[in-house]
Amino acid sequence: MTSTALYAIVPAAGIGRRMGGEIPKQYLPLAGKTVIEQTLHKLLAVPGLQKIVVALAADDDYWRSLALANHPQIVTVAGGRERADSVLAGLDYLKGQGASGRVLVHDAARPCVRPGDIAQLLSQAHEDGGILAAPVSDTVKQATPSACIASTLDRQLLWAALTPQLFDLAQLHRAITGALAQGAAITDEASAMEWAGFAPRLVEGQRDNIKITRPEDLPLADMILTRQLSELSV
Repeated sequence: MTSTALYAIVPAAGIGRRMGGEIPKQYLPLAGKTVIEQTLHKLLAVPGLQKIVVALAADDDYWRSLALANHPQIVTVAGGRERADSVLAGLDYLKGQGASGRVLVHDAARPCVRPGDIAQLLSQAHEDGGILAAPVSDTVKQATPSACIASTLDRQLLWAALTPQLFDLAQLHRAITGALAQGAAITDEASAMEWAGFAPRLVEGQRDNIKITRPEDLPLADMILTRQLSELSV
């Protein structure tokens, strides 16, 4: 993928029901900041990144209390009901500003992504884009509807999708727009690109790039961030 203008979109309109709390998971405290602040600081450190678009829920009452709410590199848009809707809102904003180039899409709840992994993604993604991913190490079973084992899958061919995911801005906009119009199941940006006929590259990332989904993930993320900071200080 050629070196062009670079933007980022952070879908943050969800409420994280599996966390079981009243506060959306992206605003939970983590290592002295909130989860989303830790995530945004990682993106702000990416060289050459021009703008971060954060897609928020319409009734978000937490964002404006953050120190980063007025950061000159960050803008917000109204997100949608599903992740794809929020990402599309970010893409619509960027296209409305006349932007072109590449766009990183990163989960608000992945604050442990390593800068080195983002750099690898930026350098290794090809013309169809690329995503950070991790090879599956567990034995994976395919289940029947009644939760019985139907088959054992070949894990050598299986990867767990991570973020960021990197694509050409215009191509991703067309892919998501078309997939949503056809009612396709879009669980991440790569699935929209796959639907449109692209074959994004898998770029291996660190397994500690976890997504905070359940309550037990928060202390784990705190431990990972603490370790990362200690590695930087050595």
